[in-house]
Amino acid sequence: MSTRIDEIADDIYRISTFVPEIAAPAGFTFNQYLIDADAPLLFHCGPRGMFPAVAEAAATVVPLPRLRWISFGHVESDECGAMNQWLAAAPDAQVVHGAVACLVSLNDLADRAPRALADGEVLDLGGKRVRWIDTPHVPHAWESGLIFEETTATLFTGDLFTHAGNGPAVTRESIVPAAIQTEEAFHSTSLAPNIGGTIRRLAALSPARLAVMHGSCFEGSSLASAGEGDRAQRGGGGDCVGELNALADYYERALSAALTAA
Repeated sequence: MSTRIDEIADDIYRISTFVPEIAAPAGFTFNQYLIDADAPLLFHCGPRGMFPAVAEAAATVVPLPRLRWISFGHVESDECGAMNQWLAAAPDAQVVHGAVACLVSLNDLADRAPRALADGEVLDLGGKRVRWIDTPHVPHAWESGLIFEETTATLFTGDLFTHAGNGPAVTRESIVPAAIQTEEAFHSTSLAPNIGGTIRRLAALSPARLAVMHGSCFEGSSLASAGEGDRAQRGGGGDCVGELNALADYYERALSAALTAA
C-alpha cells in the first residue's frame, strides 16, 4: 500500500492510496480530495486503517487543525470510515452532507453534530465555492450526493467512473471504457430509474474535470492548454460533458436490458 498526493487543479489535491491486492492484478486506488481555501474541505475520509497515511499526506498541504469541513458521497467505510478520526485531528471541523444522510445516519455516527445542506446549496469556503448536489441511489445509497467546486469547475464524482488500476493522477484519455469494465466486474451501481437523468444533470454543470474516487481523474483535452481563470470564465465544458453523457447512456442501456430480462 502506498500513498501519493497530486495537485489536480488550483489548490485542489488528490490524495491517492494504491492497494494492489484489491482487484488484482490491476489493483485499486482510494482517493481523497483536499480543497485548500480559507476554510479547507476534505472530500472522502477513507477507511480507518488508511487514516495515518492519508492524514500525513494532507498535513503537507494544510495543518490538520485548520481543516474546517469534512464531506463524502455516502455512508460507506471507504467514504467515511475515518470520519471521527478526522474530527479528532481537526477540533474546529464539522461534517457537512445532505439532509437525508444527516437524518438517517450522521446525526448518530458523527462525534460532532453535522451540518445539513439542501440540494443545490453552496458552501463558501473563502476562495472556493462548493455546491452540494443530491444524487439519491446514484450510484448507490439513498443518501448519496456529490459536490461541484465552482471556481475551478471541478466535479467530485464519488463512485461514478470507478475503475481499477493505478493510472496517472489526471488523464485526458476517456475513462468510460475502464469504468464500464470495472462495473461489469463489481456490479456496484444501483440501476435505479433515475440514474441516466441524474448523471445528465451533472453533465449540465459543464465541469472542466472529473475528480474520481477510485481511479484517475479526467480532464478534457480541449481544456489542456487553458488556464484555471479561463476555465472558470468558460464554465468548464469540453470532453467532461461527453464522458458523463456516455456513462449515462451505458447505464440506461443496462437498465433497459435488466428490465427486458426480468
